[in-house]
This record gives sequence, C-alpha cells and structure tokens, in this order.
Amino acid sequence: MLGLRTFQRATRAPAFRQTLQRRFASAEQGPSGIGAQGLDGAAMKNAFNSERAAVKDHAAATSDLWRKLSIYVVIPAIAIAGANAYRLWVEHWEHKSHEPPLEEQPEYPYQNIRTKNFFWGDGDKGGQLGKDGGVGS
Repeated sequence: MLGLRTFQRATRAPAFRQTLQRRFASAEQGPSGIGAQGLDGAAMKNAFNSERAAVKDHAAATSDLWRKLSIYVVIPAIAIAGANAYRLWVEHWEHKSHEPPLEEQPEYPYQNIRTKNFFWGDGDKGGQLGKDGGVGS
C-alpha cells in the first residue's frame, strides 16, 4: 500500500509527467498526426533517417540471407553428416564382428586399492546384483 501511494504521488509531479511525455513521444506519429510520415517527405530527407532506413534494409537482407543459409545449407549438411556417421558406425562394427574377442584384462595388484569402505559398502561390487539377487552381495 505504501509503495502504491508513493508511486501515485511521484507520478503526479509535473517533472515526472514531462519526462514521460517526452519519453513516449513518437517521431513517427505526433499527437496531431503530424510527424515524419505526416509531412510531405521533408522530414524523411535528412541524413539520420536515410541512414536508419539503409541500416533497416541491410538488416532485412542479412537476416533473409542467414535464414536461407540455415534452411538450405545447414539442414542438408547435418543430414549428410549424420548419414556419413551412420555409415562409418555400421562399417566399424562390421569390421569388429570378424575379429576374435578381446582377452580379459589382467588384474594387477596396484588396481582397485581401497583404504576404507564407501558408505554403500566395500566398493568392489557397487550396483551389481549378487547370486542371491541382493545388491553388492
């Protein structure tokens, strides 16, 4: 409630109203309909407005270029790269299927050294089901 009253008092101040009126005043359309568009082109002929129009046209052309690149170049490139990756994946596993199975890695004494147990158990069987179906047994 206090914040609302403070806001209402502040907006009644003439300096605040003038700031808002200046802030929201539009160069495109004035209150009486006379503005940059309402005149017979004299206001549109200055350097600032012509530069803004050129920047706007350039932005429209550039965004159209990037939209076309995204649709007509990037999407087909992703599809081609995906097809190539799938082909290489299948070729790799076809090659691997003809090789003999890998031999088991030896267990060295310096591997899996445990100085203390993990909070869920000894840490050697974490998350694996044992013979009786229990976890870590």
